[in-house]
Amino acid sequence: MLTGRLWDNANARSLITQLPLTVNLRNHNGQEKTRHLPQVLSMDGMPEGDDPVPQDIGYYAPSGNIVFYYGDVGYWNGIARIGEFDSSMDVIKDQTGDFRARIELAN
Repeated sequence: MLTGRLWDNANARSLITQLPLTVNLRNHNGQEKTRHLPQVLSMDGMPEGDDPVPQDIGYYAPSGNIVFYYGDVGYWNGIARIGEFDSSMDVIKDQTGDFRARIELAN
């Protein structure tokens, strides 16, 4: 189990309305795990792009994907950083194929 925090922004507030959520994550370019969300997240007040760092939780608006970053992808238009993990993401990074994950708010 990994813990993290969502920041106070439009993306995070939109994601919270969809939780709890079970998704099938897949590897993307050996730097992130991604999955399309059932509903798009609000981009109100969000920058046009961002430069996420490992352990960030993000949203890629052009495809509607939630993204868990464990590598450095650089700046991309359409990326919104919405939170971060508290500890090592090795448990996610080490998954070689698609896998199920449950995203939920902690009590």
